Formats: sequence, structure tokens, C-alpha cells
Amino acid sequence: MTPFSVLDLAPIVAGGDASRALANSLDLARHVEKLGYRRFWLAEHHNMPGIASSATAVVIGHIAGGTSTLRVGAGGIMLPNHSPLVIAEQFGTLAALYPGRIDLGLGRAPGTDQVTARALRRTLETDEDAFPQDVRELQSYFRPSPGQPVRAIPGAGQDVPLWILGSSLFGAQLAAAFGLPYAFASHFAPAAMEQAIRLYRARFKPSEHLDKPHVMLGVNIIAAETDAEARLLATSIQQAVVALRTGRPGPLPPPVEGFYEGLPVGLRAILDDFLACSFIGSLDTITAGLRAFLERTAADELMVACSTFDHQARLFSYDLASRARDKLST
Repeated sequence: MTPFSVLDLAPIVAGGDASRALANSLDLARHVEKLGYRRFWLAEHHNMPGIASSATAVVIGHIAGGTSTLRVGAGGIMLPNHSPLVIAEQFGTLAALYPGRIDLGLGRAPGTDQVTARALRRTLETDEDAFPQDVRELQSYFRPSPGQPVRAIPGAGQDVPLWILGSSLFGAQLAAAFGLPYAFASHFAPAAMEQAIRLYRARFKPSEHLDKPHVMLGVNIIAAETDAEARLLATSIQQAVVALRTGRPGPLPPPVEGFYEGLPVGLRAILDDFLACSFIGSLDTITAGLRAFLERTAADELMVACSTFDHQARLFSYDLASRARDKLST
């Protein structure tokens, strides 16, 4: 059976607030834990009115403390925003609190705009080109050498699996060279997905961390009793994507009948590209779509994202996705 995991952005809905979003995230984590999902990851984004997971390590502690078997982690930490030592200390602390349950996915983008990136880092001199060196530095804090002058405490000796995240060929090459598992952001940037998978698998070098390639692919799943109901629920994320792409990000809006059909052709094309790896519909519809996707990609794991305005609809969507997973296994 292909494992399913969860990517959560702790969405803040229109009329809601961060407190409710974070409470809903914990409720979702407890729900999917019962359904047999493997991981629950949160993403680092900044200056985004509709996302409450900017302090990602803090939210991971919130989720891990309220669950018992899920692996909880970052999908991901945007490493250029941080000192590798600070990340080692944060995730070393999480691993000490929740042994054997913490993952650390690493990305090289800022997770925000350039103005906000400058506010985060104080300077932009640390850029994406330093990402491989930062990953190696981070690894050295978890596995320090004798006499190493700077140690992460907690962190040193902790078992925190590292993942490389990406939406381009760069991450695929780095994950392959370092012998690390690779998570591709096909849930929002699918264009290079198949090429990146081929490159990662072809160039993978076994390491102490992993003896063969492991690919996790992001997908959007919005499921409901009927295809029509699911398509209506999906208009919330469609509106959010259009708002983001036109420079007007905001809280996740309620569904709107006929939203897609009323868009100009250019915005429809943007949505089609962004949501190409999305499965929207009833249980039978998403099962058929996921089967074809898995046959095409041979993904080792799927990371399921679902943002709906109504929290109960999101819980039910993950329930139907788990049923699709079980049907695919047979």
C-alpha cells in the first residue's frame, strides 16, 4: 500500500483567526492519525494572511503533543531564512520531546516575497546558492565529529530524518547526491515533476540515511459525496490561488458557484497549471485519478493537501482519501 501523509498550512478562513486555524490543525491531525496516515507536515510561509504555520517548529510541537503515533514535521523549513544551528536546536528539542516522531523537510526558497525575506534575514546575502552547504552544516550538528567546537544541544545525536523538498531539478539533484529522501511540490508546481523524479532516481547515491531512492509527491485532494459538491468546495482554493497570483493574498474564502467558469482564459490557464496534480470529486472519481497518477509516477508516498473553507468538509475529504488509499491497495 502506498502510504498517504498530510500537508497542512493551518489555513485561516475568512471570518476566522489563527487560534481557530491552529485548533483545527490539531483536530485534523487527530482525525488522520486514526485513519492511518503516516506523517503530518506543516509548511513555513510568511506574511500570508491565510496561513497560520509561520512559526513552524512551534506548531509542530503543538501537533506532536496532541497526537501519539503520527510522524510530525516540516514540509518544509525554508533553510535560507535560518541559521542551521538554530534549526538543529529547534528540531533536536522536538526530537527529545517526541522521540522517533519528528521529520525535517528542507526547502531553499524563502517561502515569501523579497521584502519579507529581508525582514526575516536582515540581509539577503545568504542566498539559495548556499543551500547545499547549509544542509551539510545542519547534518553536522545532528552527527557531530569529535572535537567539533559548536554543538547543537539538544540536537547532537538525535535521530531527525532530513528530506529535501523541491519544485525544480535542483532539489532532485541535491537529494540524489546526498542520499536523502525527496519530496516534490507537485501539489502547486507540477511542471517539472516527471523530469525531477527521473533525475533523482537515476543519480541517487545510497547513504547512511537511505539505501534506495524514496519519492514523495504532493497532491491536492478535495473529495465529497458527489463530484459536483467537491467541485464547489474546490472553488475556495481556486480563489486563493488567483488572489495569490494577482498579488492579493488573503484568508481562505468560502466557495462560490461558477467561479472557474467566470474567469478570463488567462486565469483559467494559471489555475490549470497550478492544480494539475489535483483530484477533485467523489470517492470513485478520486480513486481512479490517484490510480492513474501512481501508475504514471510510481511514487513511494503521497503527501495530501486539502484546503476547504468548512473544517468538517476537510475532515471528510481526508476520510474519503483514506478510503481511496485502501481501495488502491487491493
